[in-house]
Amino acid sequence: MKIFTIGFTKKSAKDFFGMLRESGAKTLVDIRLNNVSQLSGFAKRDDLRYFLDEICDMAYVHRPDLAPTQPMLDDYKKRRTDWLTYEGQFLELMEQRDIANTVSRELLSNAVLLCSEDKPHQCHRRLVAEYLARRWDGVAVEHLV
Repeated sequence: MKIFTIGFTKKSAKDFFGMLRESGAKTLVDIRLNNVSQLSGFAKRDDLRYFLDEICDMAYVHRPDLAPTQPMLDDYKKRRTDWLTYEGQFLELMEQRDIANTVSRELLSNAVLLCSEDKPHQCHRRLVAEYLARRWDGVAVEHLV
């Protein structure tokens, strides 16, 4: 089973959708808390759903339960907490939400986790993918960058 991850910032639509198409994934799982912001450009929820279907023949699913809470995100973005603190809080949140048991393997098999960060290093999509890979057998993670 493979779980891909991707962020949309600092990518052109051509590069973004090209990477998705080349991955061979069948579903994009949007794990952003806020997916309708004008700042999202081509990755706003309804536009993204349309483009995924038309360009990639890919389904779209929004799973905000795989996103941080708004206060947690605000504290990190406004630099009230550092990455290590945010990472610890988010890992604890995934435990509390019991995502290893509430998210189906079928949904994430050959799927792409989407968030906004351009690189996975300090991004919750990496944390979600790695968390599930540690709890589920036979999971490989590939970051599309």
